[in-house]
Amino acid sequence: MGFRIRKTTVQSVWMLWEKAFSLLSHFRGSYTEHFGICSVMLKKHRGQAIVCQDTTVIKEGEWVGELHLDNGSILKLIQSEGTDRAALRTARMLRTSMKQINKAFESHSEFRQVKALLGITLLHRGLTHGLGFEQQMMKSGIFERITTLYLRLLLSAMHPDGRQRIGRRTEQLVPMLLIHSRSSLKNRFSPEQNLSGK
Repeated sequence: MGFRIRKTTVQSVWMLWEKAFSLLSHFRGSYTEHFGICSVMLKKHRGQAIVCQDTTVIKEGEWVGELHLDNGSILKLIQSEGTDRAALRTARMLRTSMKQINKAFESHSEFRQVKALLGITLLHRGLTHGLGFEQQMMKSGIFERITTLYLRLLLSAMHPDGRQRIGRRTEQLVPMLLIHSRSSLKNRFSPEQNLSGK
């Protein structure tokens, strides 16, 4: 019982931090739009150029959409339905969000200059299965180390067995950059592709 109370307290504190961080993050981008369980923040790419599998090159200063999951909603699912069912529902909701994001890329004027959709996650093996994201290792450096620490703390706070899971799988819990170029996003989630059974 004591462990559950401590876990709930940690989760509540973490979500307060998430809300504060989200407010501060708005200053990093020019525009943010919500799509179900996700939000996309438009910002200019900083750092080295990213070369995608389809030969798209994202250069410094070009517009990208930074993908974020609604961790508050995921936490509520975990608390009400358990980890496994929450993961399945999250995956379905994420697929729906991706279709909405693709529609925005094709029809919203704010997304006209956006070259790619980018996200960073530790859960690249399970949560993003079937969504067609290209995966790249993050460049080693201070940002990669801070991101690793942040995401591991997030997993520890949200997952019922978070700390034990991290201890068992530390070598696997490395942040990966998830990428959808404009063309790969359209190829995966446009209505005509869905009708063809892709």
